[in-house]
Amino acid sequence: MVEISFGTDGWRGILARDFTFDNVALVARAVADYLQAHRLSARGVVIGYDNRFLSEQLAAAVADVFVAGGIPVYITGRATPTPVTAFAVRHYGAGGAVMLTASHNPPEYNGFKFIPDYAGPALPHITGEIEANIRRLQEEADAARGREGGSPREAAGTPDRADRRMIDPRPEYFTHIKNLVDLTPLARAGLTVVIDPMYGAGIGYLEALLGEAGVRVIALHDRRDPLFGGGLPEPTGKSLGELRARVLAEGADLGLALDGDADRFGIIDRDGTYIPPNQFLPLLYYHLLFSRGERGPAARTVATSHLLDRIAAACGQEVFETPVGFKYIGQHLMEKGCLVGGEESGGLSVRGHIPEKDGILAGLLAARMVAQHGKSLTDLLAEVWGRFGRLYSERLDIRTTEEEKRRVLALLREFSPAKLAGLSVVRRLTVDGVKLVLENGSWTLVRASGTEPVFRIYTEAGGEEEMHRIEQDMKNLLGL
Repeated sequence: MVEISFGTDGWRGILARDFTFDNVALVARAVADYLQAHRLSARGVVIGYDNRFLSEQLAAAVADVFVAGGIPVYITGRATPTPVTAFAVRHYGAGGAVMLTASHNPPEYNGFKFIPDYAGPALPHITGEIEANIRRLQEEADAARGREGGSPREAAGTPDRADRRMIDPRPEYFTHIKNLVDLTPLARAGLTVVIDPMYGAGIGYLEALLGEAGVRVIALHDRRDPLFGGGLPEPTGKSLGELRARVLAEGADLGLALDGDADRFGIIDRDGTYIPPNQFLPLLYYHLLFSRGERGPAARTVATSHLLDRIAAACGQEVFETPVGFKYIGQHLMEKGCLVGGEESGGLSVRGHIPEKDGILAGLLAARMVAQHGKSLTDLLAEVWGRFGRLYSERLDIRTTEEEKRRVLALLREFSPAKLAGLSVVRRLTVDGVKLVLENGSWTLVRASGTEPVFRIYTEAGGEEEMHRIEQDMKNLLGL
């Protein structure tokens, strides 16, 4: 029996090993049971998929399960980004969506996300119910094998008992996003933007939206390649070397990248500088508060920059701190009216949009800021740092053994040092992992991966040297 569980953002597995057609159909049946139990099945299910190997065939298999169970299906006719699939849930009034994607994982992976009827990531109580359904279905299948002395026979030729409709939510998504983000300043600015969808489901989205707005667009890696050019579809500073080179060669104003399912973003400034999410999120919040005159709280994960907090305090706004995972950010966008919500790993959304991270939206907002102010993002950041101080952030991934992981987890239960790097610890938080806030506002967080023998140490400080001292002290105290 394969153990199937939903992690931070859905179930992921290796194709042909655990991510098989049979297991995907099993998870689809568990979702169908959830929808029926909550009287959502009559509203139908949206099915989207990315550019990975077998994604469209797996999506068709999922559709077969729902249709056979009497649940109407809206299936996209081509690879579709996760945020666009989520938007389609709201547009069609569906009971939820299934998105077949492994996001930025290596090519041998695929994944299964369930998006509930509120058009954002599934919260733990929802995925917990689906996981319980999976276990029940597995036990029923095992019992059937025992009764029949072998594998249970599949019903042959199960007829369709519900509607199956092919959809393209792109036009409606474009209309929505253009109402949300005013792109008119882009035509006057005469921008050149290089776009890298990294062979993923986001191909054609930023290109079309920016091109229609009068931007000169240059695209890289804008064709399907399930091997992602031999790399990972993850838009980080380390992986965007080709985008950086092209921005410099073209004299472009901006480089924008998307991950495999276009829910995360990467940004290269005109001078080749990589702008990490921990810098772009505060910059966006500053822009919305001080340039646009908007008001509202912000939501960030426990691992995301506290520069958001400094900016919020200047306008009397609150910042909500959540566990890692955009599902918690989405919840605050819905329930707290947050103006912006995001995470250091590249997820972002804003008020008025769906409560799902959207790399396409992030790219448009970056271009809009550059066009409106006539300045590079680096110059705009310098203004923010001049007013609120600069913070340096870093994440270290430390691989251990399973035995070592258990040792460190046991240590963390009571881990509460009085000082780190010579600075007094003034707060200990356990929202997600263990986070220590120091007397000068610097902080460090250690949390374990839920699936691997890996610890992640996040640190933020007012200087790089201090940041590295705190990191090293944390590693020494934990014996990592």
